[in-house]
Amino acid sequence: MSAIFYDHLIILDELDSEIKSVSGSREEKEELWKIVDETIHHRVMDVILSRLPRESHEEFLEKFTQSPHDRALIKYLREKIKDDVEEIIHEEIQKLKKELLADIHKKK
Repeated sequence: MSAIFYDHLIILDELDSEIKSVSGSREEKEELWKIVDETIHHRVMDVILSRLPRESHEEFLEKFTQSPHDRALIKYLREKIKDDVEEIIHEEIQKLKKELLADIHKKK
């Protein structure tokens, strides 16, 4: 997946180890990471849009579409969302990581 403005908040070393241990092939590993990347993206966007005032949704999505890697998007979100947006994203990713690890362990 290409660079996204919130990438610096994501640390998935433990998940990487688990995916490597359950993947039978390179293709399977790539498919699992594609699912993880998409799931992370949907969860992060959901948590952002649920806290971002509705009147700012269109502007944010336009900025994101034009430049998804731009770290200035975090600054924009800090101005619009009164809570610590980086901490919110980090916490959501941690919850998701636990869910994904639990799913992997169930399938072992």
